[in-house]
Amino acid sequence: MVDINKEVRMMLDEVLHLGGRARTFDDDTLLLGSIPELDSMAVVAIISAIEERFSCAVDDDEIDGAVFATVGTLSHFVAGKLGVAG
Repeated sequence: MVDINKEVRMMLDEVLHLGGRARTFDDDTLLLGSIPELDSMAVVAIISAIEERFSCAVDDDEIDGAVFATVGTLSHFVAGKLGVAG
């Protein structure tokens, strides 16, 4: 079974070019407004990465700031897209 939280952290590290910093993230790590690399263009890149990595479609109306509040909220969103508990 895929560890969604770990996959999300790896994806964040890759997309935001964090150089391994995301390995230290936990569910409560703040994202939007707390990580300088996470700007509006990076949000678009992360959405694209979610669609590619997890083979799902993300509609514009599904995305708001709450999804990107913490690592946990983003992982929960991805788990919901995959239909698994997370």
